[in-house]
Amino acid sequence: MNLLECQVGLALGLILVSPILQTSSAIIAKQLEYEKVQLLTAEADRALELIGRAIRMAGYQNSATYSEGIKERIKESKKVDDWIEILKGQGLHGSDSIFVRHELSDGIDLDCLGNALTVDRTENHLAYQGFLVSRQAFVQKGAKMHGGSLICQALDRHGRLQNISLMDGVQHLSVYELPAVSGLQRLLRVKLRIADGHLLERDFERTFATRNLL
Repeated sequence: MNLLECQVGLALGLILVSPILQTSSAIIAKQLEYEKVQLLTAEADRALELIGRAIRMAGYQNSATYSEGIKERIKESKKVDDWIEILKGQGLHGSDSIFVRHELSDGIDLDCLGNALTVDRTENHLAYQGFLVSRQAFVQKGAKMHGGSLICQALDRHGRLQNISLMDGVQHLSVYELPAVSGLQRLLRVKLRIADGHLLERDFERTFATRNLL
C-alpha cells in the first residue's frame, strides 16, 4: 500500500467516523446539561422547602407560654405583629426578602441552618428566620458576577443574627401573597430564578400556606 492509498483510506475513515463523533459530542453535551439541570433543581427544591417550612411555622404560639407569664412579655414586643414580614425589591437585583417569627413548640424545631431551636436562639422568646438575596462572597473585585447568594438568617446560641449562604447563582427571589381562599390560611407564592453562569437559567416556584395565621 503506497502513501496515496493510505491517505485515501484515512480520508474515507474520517468521513465514516465524523457523524459518530458529532453524535457522541452532542450526547455528552446533553448529558452535562441534564446533570446541571438536576443539580439546580435539587438545590432549588432544598431552598424552597426551607422557606416553606419557615412559612408554615410563622405565627406559631405555644399555649404553655400563657401559664409561664411569657406571653405578656411577647406582647410587649413590637415584632409580635410581624409574624411574616416581606420586603419588596430591596435585595440584590430587586429581589424580595422574607422574615418570619414564631414561638417554640414542645417538639424539636429546626432553623434554616439545621440547628435545633432552643430558648437561647430566640429574641423575646421568638425564633427568627430570614431569607434574602445578597452579593456572592469571595467574588473578586471587577469579576463578572452571575447572580447572588440566597442567604439564610437565624439567631445563634447567644441570640445574635448570623447569615449563611444556602446556594449561589440566584438571579432573583420573589415572594408575594395570593388572594385569600375561604377557610384556608394565608397563601404565599415563592419564586426562585437560578442560573449556572453560562447557558442554563431556570425558574422554580412553589406555593405555601401558613398554618398559624389567618
